[in-house]
Amino acid sequence: MPKESSTATIPEKRKIGRPLKYSSPEQMQELIDAYFDKCDREGKPYTVTGLGLALNMSRADLINYEKRDEFFNTVKVAKQRVEEYLETCLHGKTVVGIIFNLKNNFGWVDKQEVDQHTTFDFGSATFTDED
Repeated sequence: MPKESSTATIPEKRKIGRPLKYSSPEQMQELIDAYFDKCDREGKPYTVTGLGLALNMSRADLINYEKRDEFFNTVKVAKQRVEEYLETCLHGKTVVGIIFNLKNNFGWVDKQEVDQHTTFDFGSATFTDED
């Protein structure tokens, strides 16, 4: 009886999921540029959702493209342009919606620092949390 080989053949990994909408970052960049040009012509604000719509994808799909090495820089620069636009809008009268957008799309956070010291007095002995 022949011996079994110790090296088993590993099947090749198959790609799962839909094919990409864009075959190259350059193809995507053309639509990104058209989106920003249209916003400028029509006086519309730059938004991540608007960018996704211009690319015929959801905001979540756009973020997934950013995770791909070949599209990372293209999407990152486009999102930075949206972020820069929103930052300049912070100098207006009402900024609540812009702050919401910056927190949810760009990782901005409200940070509070609390300096708390506690003192315990047990009659003749006093303790603090700094001891």
